[in-house]
Amino acid sequence: MTTKSKPSREVANVVTNLLKIAVKGLGGAGRPGQVEMAEAVAHAFESGEHLAVQAGTGTGKSLAYLVPSIARALQTEQPVVVSTATIALQRQLVDRDLPRLVNSLADALPRKPTFALLKGRGNYLCLNKIHNGAAEEPADRPQDELFSPMALSAMGRDVKRLTEWSSDTETGDRDELTPGVPDRSWSQVSVSARECIGVSRCQFGTDCFAERAREKAGAADVVVTNHALLAIDALSDFSVLPEYELLVVDEAHELADRVTGVATAELSATSMAVAHRRTARLVDDELAQRFEAAIATLSSLLHELDAGRIDVLGEELGTYLTALRDAANAARTAIDTTPSDPQAASARTEAVTALSDVSDTATRILTSFVPPIPDRVDVVWVAREESANATRVILRVAPMSVSGLLRTRLFANTTAVLTSATLTLGGNFDAMARNWGLGGFADDGAPAKPGWRGLDVGSPFDHAKSAILYVAKHLPPPGRDGTDTRTLDEIEGLITAAGGRTLGLFSSMRAAKAAAEVMRDRLSTPVLCQGEDTTSALVQQFSDDPETSLFGTLSLWQGVDVPGPSLSLVLIDRIPFPRPDDPLLTARQRAISAHGGNGFMAIAANHAALLLAQGTGRLLRHTDDRGVIAVLDSRLATARYGGYLRSSLPPFWSTTDPDRVRQSLNRLRGAS
Repeated sequence: MTTKSKPSREVANVVTNLLKIAVKGLGGAGRPGQVEMAEAVAHAFESGEHLAVQAGTGTGKSLAYLVPSIARALQTEQPVVVSTATIALQRQLVDRDLPRLVNSLADALPRKPTFALLKGRGNYLCLNKIHNGAAEEPADRPQDELFSPMALSAMGRDVKRLTEWSSDTETGDRDELTPGVPDRSWSQVSVSARECIGVSRCQFGTDCFAERAREKAGAADVVVTNHALLAIDALSDFSVLPEYELLVVDEAHELADRVTGVATAELSATSMAVAHRRTARLVDDELAQRFEAAIATLSSLLHELDAGRIDVLGEELGTYLTALRDAANAARTAIDTTPSDPQAASARTEAVTALSDVSDTATRILTSFVPPIPDRVDVVWVAREESANATRVILRVAPMSVSGLLRTRLFANTTAVLTSATLTLGGNFDAMARNWGLGGFADDGAPAKPGWRGLDVGSPFDHAKSAILYVAKHLPPPGRDGTDTRTLDEIEGLITAAGGRTLGLFSSMRAAKAAAEVMRDRLSTPVLCQGEDTTSALVQQFSDDPETSLFGTLSLWQGVDVPGPSLSLVLIDRIPFPRPDDPLLTARQRAISAHGGNGFMAIAANHAALLLAQGTGRLLRHTDDRGVIAVLDSRLATARYGGYLRSSLPPFWSTTDPDRVRQSLNRLRGAS
């Protein structure tokens, strides 16, 4: 990390004045840390130095990065890209924050700033596919629906409605369709970026909804997008975003995982069957049968393999993957070299794309086992996904690390501001910076350029006075055989003292459901459990009734925003270490240990620290909020790594005394 530096006084003054005007125009008040963050963002844009900013909930970080982004975009006439992880934040920025901010700054800027939301091509109607594309069964469709007249007619009605809507909509944006349609219906009228035949070859190119959105984004000062599209733009050979040099990554704690998702490829019976269906009508029978046979033999073998990482490529799997790759390549070559009617271009492009995906994935898996392998780049594993209808077996391949990809394909070409409420793990930014590929050394041994710095602008909350961190030190460490009876007794006592008002964050859905079932028998207050309705509906019920408790798993750790008296107690059943059978994280941990590092701390402990910070962040959402965070895993107090995990959390007042905590919850209940 580079040494801390300050923005030029002129830049700082401009941004500070604009921020004051914006805050006044929005009818609010300045917040602690907001000016410091805004000036730091402006300096990063001016100096080219990457910036990591931790800004606690309530800091007003959106305004703190949007004001300098707008100022810089108008000064240079170059766009600033803002990437977020969630649809909710994208919509907040485009529908609320940016329109209000633009209006508040109207008299202080040389012209009115513009902004646009850009999504992946698959979010827009494809006119060519509507008029020239052939409908097919989607890959994820359950087998029992293939013969269901009701399901077929429902999809047919959806497609007819979407076709009619294509003549009425100005944007073709799926989010503007009310009511919406299932994914399988939407897939009949949309294409991915790789499946698109290209605006110059498409007879509907001048009216293309996706191209219109891209043109609008290309002319905008601020372009709002998502981490997945950002990763596709950085990692692929084609551009999906306008040219840019300045980048803001909000919810930056999720960036590495989203990039990993984009860089992960897979082979399954259903995805390969789609490739075959798209191909069979475009090649001769011999090629189609060859490809079908290769799919059948590999699919059969996959069902015989155990779930988990593949460390050694067996002869049988290697042979079947090679046959699949060669058959896909032969079919792709045949389609590429056969002339066809221009109206069939869409079907040809979709077939070639599907074949390329199969071939490229098989090649990537085969290549990852070619010796010598001192530092394996990819991890290969078999996954089994259970559903009500069947077991889906998938062969996956993912990068061992995305830090190198991020460094060379994203941060080497941009100046980035990365921000979130939770970026410091173990009390510093180093772990997150390593995940992003910032810092380190170049090939000549010199510090890598450009440099970066970390800045924690604090929080408007007085954590020590607003919340108690309670670690149930007296409880036994959690085991694998479900929740211990003493832990259930502890949960009952805490919720009773709180009078409901509890968000229970559990390490698995099985644990959440089991605890909810027991508590419904023991408590007089309502208990909801994730999965019983949509998450948004459950959170609304929880927020509306202060006596209600809500139990759930991972999405609740990061997605719940319930200020006020409805939430006084956050329960965490155990330290959220990654599952020991997670092939990718386990492989990353082993790789670090093999090079002399501490794989457990670098992977497992950092994973747990980040989720703990996210989970505890559910409690204080407003400066008036008060409450208790109860961690029912004694290892947070007794294990050697406990101090590291606690140092990743805000400075709550902490205790291991259960009686004192229940007394505090009783007082809070009486005061509300």
